Amino acid sequence: MTGHRFDPSILRAYDIRGILGETLGPADAGAIGRAFGTVVRRRGGRTVNVCYDGRHSSPSLADHVVEGLMSAGIVVQRLGLGPTPMLYYSVHELSADGGIMVTGSHNPPDHNGFKFMLGHEGFFGEDIQALGRTAQAADYEVGAGSEQSVDISGRYISRLVAGADFPPEMTIAWDPGNGAAGAVLEALTERIPGRHVLINVAVDGDFPNHHPDPTVPENLTQLRTAAEQNSAGVGFAFDGDGDRIGVIDESGRIVWGDQLLALLARDVLANHPGATVIGDVKCSVALFDEVRRLGGEPVMWAAGHSLVKAKMAETGALLAGEMSAHIFFADDFYGFDDGLYAAIRTLQLIRRSGKSMGELLDELPVFVNTPELRFECAEERKFAVATEVAQRMRKAGADVVDIDGVRVTNEDGWWLLRASNTQAVLVARVEARDQAGLDRLKGQLFAELTASGVQPPSI
Repeated sequence: MTGHRFDPSILRAYDIRGILGETLGPADAGAIGRAFGTVVRRRGGRTVNVCYDGRHSSPSLADHVVEGLMSAGIVVQRLGLGPTPMLYYSVHELSADGGIMVTGSHNPPDHNGFKFMLGHEGFFGEDIQALGRTAQAADYEVGAGSEQSVDISGRYISRLVAGADFPPEMTIAWDPGNGAAGAVLEALTERIPGRHVLINVAVDGDFPNHHPDPTVPENLTQLRTAAEQNSAGVGFAFDGDGDRIGVIDESGRIVWGDQLLALLARDVLANHPGATVIGDVKCSVALFDEVRRLGGEPVMWAAGHSLVKAKMAETGALLAGEMSAHIFFADDFYGFDDGLYAAIRTLQLIRRSGKSMGELLDELPVFVNTPELRFECAEERKFAVATEVAQRMRKAGADVVDIDGVRVTNEDGWWLLRASNTQAVLVARVEARDQAGLDRLKGQLFAELTASGVQPPSI
């Protein structure tokens, strides 16, 4: 049997992701199925669930993945079209040995890729590199697999709303951005009291209305308009595969990922005093201070949904989140990131607090900060630049955290510089108590970038 070599650029830290017709194609999908099926078989497993998002290329890629899995002797349970969290849920609900989600997440329409579960654990980092080596060596298990279609969406929706206490008679605006969350959203909102305003629900791989990334303010413009026109008390948006959430309050203000996590921590810590709550290195100091104030144990960790899930398992954390708005619950859920479930828990928080989303947001401390800054840096330099900056700052006696890039804290606030794990870019964020402090911190960050031969962003 001939080995298969992947374009090395598609084997990412958290998943596999490439550009259709350039770095990713049907042969890659077949090899991924064979190689992952081999991993499952050698762990004593036999069943793998497969789901796909709304991109035009996803059904075909899913077919090739299924063929590869079956050639390795795997029993495949096909879920059809749906959000990534539905795939995660299905692995738990159907006691599968693994899962593959065909999705390009929030990337442009000509991108696609694959996310994995192995048992109830993530599959990332070295696991993905090993998958590439297995395919290249054609070191596959061989067997006669089979496939069957399973409709899991009804059970998934029932699980999302199970035990939830919703606000009565609230108007809620929803925007899945023509992404995969739209496949279940109408059925979900039928289970939630109140009036629902749904826009961009039709799943469309061209994303004709806006890019499906709710962390970018301009992508929330239509949601804000719909919420304003209908006097909605809260608005929710989702990314292309439904594992991330965007939230606006009744006046259209964005509730950023770390702010939402700080508010949701109130609910979790009220029921589980002293619980561990994880936030990634991009999160505001306000999050960690709030968790501490509530009696919880705050933990700062590296960015990346797979890394956060692994850290949750290690620490026993009941809640975690990222600035990118992946929110993970393990108190009454499975510990994976689910944008729709995060929306349910947010509605439950509103109900239990007796306050509006805006009133809850106003209770959090206000800092001055930049948005997440992304700027180009050569792939072979991006990690080295972050390391160089960390070394210089530590030598200068700065307060440095280097679990993921370099985060420097002083009396003004903090700044972060890290290498993206998915693109040839560096990512920066700066936060201070006032504008003068923010300017000083930006000056320090930009000086460090310049010292490493990188052109600072213009902000």
